[in-house]
Amino acid sequence: MTVVTAGAAAGPEAKRRPARAGARTLRSTGMYLLSVLIGLVVWQLLATKYGPSLVASPRQTLSAARELAADGTLTNSIIASGRRILIGWGLGVLVGAPVGLLVGQIPLVRRLLEPYIEFFRFIPPIAFVTLAVVWLGIGESSKVVLIFYTAVFIVTVNTSAGVMSVSESKLRAAQNLGANRRQILRGIVLPSTVPHIVTGARLAMGNSFLTIVSAEIVAAQVGLGSLIWTSRNYGRIDWVFVGIITLGILGFVFDRVLRIVASRGLRRYGVKL
Repeated sequence: MTVVTAGAAAGPEAKRRPARAGARTLRSTGMYLLSVLIGLVVWQLLATKYGPSLVASPRQTLSAARELAADGTLTNSIIASGRRILIGWGLGVLVGAPVGLLVGQIPLVRRLLEPYIEFFRFIPPIAFVTLAVVWLGIGESSKVVLIFYTAVFIVTVNTSAGVMSVSESKLRAAQNLGANRRQILRGIVLPSTVPHIVTGARLAMGNSFLTIVSAEIVAAQVGLGSLIWTSRNYGRIDWVFVGIITLGILGFVFDRVLRIVASRGLRRYGVKL
């Protein structure tokens, strides 16, 4: 009798869980929509106060976006900037994570590379724009290299910090059990460092968007940075707003996709985003 009663009691509770999850999702969506609505109202008030020569209104920006989308300018700019960011950022993560593991794990490598890492990571990518164009030309390589430069040091520093934060007791226990350096790296250090790598990748993604604008302003015929600069030259404030808002939306989408992939694919390593 007790078993039957427990099962009967568990049934309604199991049914209530999806309902509560749905309610939380609905509340979260509602808060997002409310936040966007408040932002649009504030934007409209600022546009009304300062006029279209300084602040384009939401309606003017939407109309400009349609105009740019109709002739393919907006689509081509999104594709060009998105491709450059993904390639440069991806290369930065692929190089920065292994280098960070080596820097954090091997003292000799840390002593050799740390002066260069600490030197170059404080020099902004925009300082190298002219050199990148002179050395690599005005093609895709210069933009990709600048974004790679932006991403690689952020990922390296975060990864090495994650390696050095691994508990010493875990490392000693593994050594006492006879694990070699490779086994310790694969079984303890790398799993503990994955959340730091993901955090570094997210930070690098954000900084890549900062770099793409400066890179495309100097040496690009197409891209969101080029669109913003060209709009300024033509005095089209509404086009400038389109470029800025598109950058924000694109960054939001990229970061959201990264969070979803990392949360689902790396959950066993403690990644929670």
